[in-house]
Amino acid sequence: MNAIATPQASTLAELRDSGWQSQTVKQEIRQNFIRQLAAGEELFPGIVGYEDTVVPEINLALLSGHDMLFLGEKGQAKSRIMRMLTRFLDPWLPYIDHPDLPFHEDPLQPISSRGKRLLAEASPEDIRIAWWPRNQRYAERLSPGTKFADLIGEIDPAKLTAGVSMSAEEALSFGLIPRMHRGIFAMNELPELDDLVQVGLFNILEERDVQIRGYPIRFDLDVMILFSANPSTYNRSGKVIPQLKDRIGSIIQTHYPHERSQGIEILQQEAAIDLGGDYPVQVPYFMYEVIEEITHQARNSKYIDHASGVSARFSLANFRTMVASARQRAVILDERPAVPRISDLGHIYSSSLGKLELDMMGSHQMSERQVLDAVVANALSEVFKRYIEEHGLAEITEIFSKGVRIEVGDMLPSSHYAERLKRVPPVWEKAFEVNAAESDAVRASCVEFVLAGLYSMDRISRSQRHGKIEYDFE
Repeated sequence: MNAIATPQASTLAELRDSGWQSQTVKQEIRQNFIRQLAAGEELFPGIVGYEDTVVPEINLALLSGHDMLFLGEKGQAKSRIMRMLTRFLDPWLPYIDHPDLPFHEDPLQPISSRGKRLLAEASPEDIRIAWWPRNQRYAERLSPGTKFADLIGEIDPAKLTAGVSMSAEEALSFGLIPRMHRGIFAMNELPELDDLVQVGLFNILEERDVQIRGYPIRFDLDVMILFSANPSTYNRSGKVIPQLKDRIGSIIQTHYPHERSQGIEILQQEAAIDLGGDYPVQVPYFMYEVIEEITHQARNSKYIDHASGVSARFSLANFRTMVASARQRAVILDERPAVPRISDLGHIYSSSLGKLELDMMGSHQMSERQVLDAVVANALSEVFKRYIEEHGLAEITEIFSKGVRIEVGDMLPSSHYAERLKRVPPVWEKAFEVNAAESDAVRASCVEFVLAGLYSMDRISRSQRHGKIEYDFE
């Protein structure tokens, strides 16, 4: 095997003595992938909800040695998965260490004329070897604004002035893809790429050579090429040239989580927010459910453009805003723990607006804020209905059936709720997966959830004034 944990060879002679053999990057990836697969290792750690859909297709593409296109809407982990493919590269890769070489040349099989001359003329003991770590063998580019010279290359005027022939390899200044020889290159948002650049990519995929300004410079380029695209633009006629589409080995279709629990798992994994500290935050599970259901409802709303999609970053931003609101209340009122409430969702306008693209036909001139209000209301209703179905409406709401009027708000002390709810029904402990009697802050969160749920079912009325909400039981 070629995988080397700690590089030792510093000359070509030492590298040959070590038994190292050349292989293509796709052979290298396939070999390491098979080893990890056979060992039962987790192939894509941290990727949730793709175990039975996306991952099997990636596995087959890697075994097939295909270049890949990841096709999906924003926030479906396309870029993350592409970057993760470096884990199937060897930890270190040897290359000829010489300042005049344009690539990380294979010490045994260089592709440039300068590399071939060096190998033919110099002694193996004099040819220096350096080592390329796998985390540097990946490069990516976003399509908008990308020029042919950026990706493929350009003729260098300074070299022409120095007397180098325009048709000579030495006259070229190479772009990202040639410089990623023996590595992985990813092109994001493929349909936004200029037609001329697409033609250059087609040539690389087809012949693995470089043509700049009509001068064919034939290299046996060794690179795995990855693409990402949104289905609405990729499938639009004329956005991607047919020849390029035809030469992409595998199309990997991504998707949003199929289950709310998967979305919550992603949310908890990716939130990157400290819930501890001087003012620790305790998030009831139903609040995770509400945050994720808001995203789910947005993805299915007739008022929101489905072609654009609603990213997982929508959930993450709203979750962080909700936690921040709860922690601010805890600091100001000196309450511990900080427990998010439904009223904290009143601040998610700041983290939501701009992330939703309205469907101009379906929204009927509704503002983005009005659309978000409708989405949040539907989400609360859906989550509350599940609790009712599992635990029964009567017992959950019995405590509020005495004609009580309750005021709620994100800056009201938790004791305000405790005074109005002296007794916690036993069913609440089971229903909410938190102990509603353990602290005033947890109880306040449960109370607001029930009130908002009852209002969503038209069981109670609601009025709002001076930034506070009152619920009335008739």
